[in-house]
Amino acid sequence: MLSKDKILEAISDWSYWGKQLPASIPRQGYSEEIARKAASGEILVIKGVRRAGKSTLLLNEIKRLHASGRAARDILLVNLEDPRFVEHLEPALLERIKSSYLEYMNPGPEPVIMLDEVQVVPAWEKWVLKEHSLGRSQLFVTGSSSSLLDPDIGTALSGRYLDLTVFPLSFSEYLRFHDLPIDDPVQRVHRRTEVDRLYRQYAEQGGFPKLVEIPDAETRRDTLKVYYDSILLRDIVARHAIHNPRALEELAVFLLTNTAAVNSTNRLKNTLDMSFDSVRDYTHYLEQACLVFQLARFDWSVKKQLANPRKFYSIDTGLSNRVSFQVGTRMAQNLENIVFLELLRRKHEIYYHKTGQGLEVDFVIKQGARIVELIQVCLDAHDDRTRRREMRALVRAEQELGRGEPVRKTLLTLESSEPRPTDDPDIRVLDAIDWLLFP
Repeated sequence: MLSKDKILEAISDWSYWGKQLPASIPRQGYSEEIARKAASGEILVIKGVRRAGKSTLLLNEIKRLHASGRAARDILLVNLEDPRFVEHLEPALLERIKSSYLEYMNPGPEPVIMLDEVQVVPAWEKWVLKEHSLGRSQLFVTGSSSSLLDPDIGTALSGRYLDLTVFPLSFSEYLRFHDLPIDDPVQRVHRRTEVDRLYRQYAEQGGFPKLVEIPDAETRRDTLKVYYDSILLRDIVARHAIHNPRALEELAVFLLTNTAAVNSTNRLKNTLDMSFDSVRDYTHYLEQACLVFQLARFDWSVKKQLANPRKFYSIDTGLSNRVSFQVGTRMAQNLENIVFLELLRRKHEIYYHKTGQGLEVDFVIKQGARIVELIQVCLDAHDDRTRRREMRALVRAEQELGRGEPVRKTLLTLESSEPRPTDDPDIRVLDAIDWLLFP
């Protein structure tokens, strides 16, 4: 059993009792959402890929709580991946941490307890629910896996939680982290050269916050490899006791290299010479770890949706570039992946579509029972044939999916955003960077 002294040593190291809070850059949207949801009194579950900045968001919330008058002794922060806990990961550990904290710090009523990387503790949700039900603490938990809220855990928490998903930096956040906030189109015009340069850097290295602090390109690449290995080994291989990690990595590299491509379990099975069950399970694990996402092909029939092949996207273009070794040839894939992640951040319900004529529309936005927008992503729309093909797909998809109602049609491109006289007047042709900056 872990001694009380060791527990106190660990929680004192992580919490900010009598210590100055380190500098951090606010991520305003997340901070506002955390403050709003925390005010509900429910358990707040913050999930997302490893190294996306969840711990820093907890730090920023501590700063907000201090500014509102909460004393430092009223806030416990502990990272449960601390090596001192590794041989003692059981629900009883959480109770011992709490009792040691109460005895040592004597906080006021209903202290704030922040459990970072809580997924390493089996059955953590039972202790958290008990603590919440008794009204003893305000609870924040974070984890590096979407399974943090799988159906069993969601049922165990009995609807007593609110959650939010943290992504690596959006392009707008990336500019702020480089001290170049762009808040309106006028600033965008005046700083166009710098913004375009940083977009190219963002598409290449991705949006993990720590990389912004690393000036050397080779060190950034090394750091991305460490992130990738950590996600695979800690969040998948160790968690699921994978017996064939090499096959898992082959699948991960294939999906990250072939982002925005349509694949099915059978196709992946044949391409990688793996069993159907292994591909199905490993893909699920990669998705649980928030490393890849699957995008369903739209159909009004849910049964057909489930049977159709899916498109795969990466959590971060930097990770994809790092494992693919094809940075210079991935500009179009990176742009589509960046648009996909932005649509997730904006909390849209999204699909892709293939028309009856075999034309693909990258993104279908559904709202309630209606299709409200169709989005096509094209790196360069200068070529008339390319431009006409992309627009024809949008028009045809509107005819098939709009059910007689008009649907917004958008073409996003990094080149030539000005509409031409021959363009369909109902199709918006937008600069993709402007679209990223100004929702």
